[in-house]
Amino acid sequence: MADPRVRPVRESDVERVVELVYDLAEYERARHECHLTPDQLRAALFGERPALFGHVAEVDGEVVGFALWFLNFSTWRGTHGIYLEDLYVRPDQRGSGLGRALLTELAEECVRRGYSRLEWWVLDWNTPAINFYKSLGAVPMDEWTVYRVTDDALAALGAAGRA
Repeated sequence: MADPRVRPVRESDVERVVELVYDLAEYERARHECHLTPDQLRAALFGERPALFGHVAEVDGEVVGFALWFLNFSTWRGTHGIYLEDLYVRPDQRGSGLGRALLTELAEECVRRGYSRLEWWVLDWNTPAINFYKSLGAVPMDEWTVYRVTDDALAALGAAGRA
């Protein structure tokens, strides 16, 4: 049975979710890297062709946590999966089962749709989160290294094909 404290994100939640994203960025020691605006999140979630999805956790009618996710695809398994971009529960609500409820909802979404996996990243110093995820049966993918291209390097790479 679904946890009544978790529901799909609504357009009226956007401002609050953006505030919580900034709280997450602060917690992850990267507030200076966060530039999300309500308009950006609203367009991503509720625009003409949304590619981002989300759920929120509520306590007494107040949004206190969220999960933002999108679809990925496993060429080896031949199915989609869910990539959890961000999961956050306010510190005063941690330990209440809301993080588990959000992840359970995403796992149920995978099962309903026939997706083969649910995955996400976690900072290697975030021991409380790592222990929590392991308690749910999550397995670290230590043999994989993440690569990223952003900012000037992305612009240069994107321009290379036009040169």
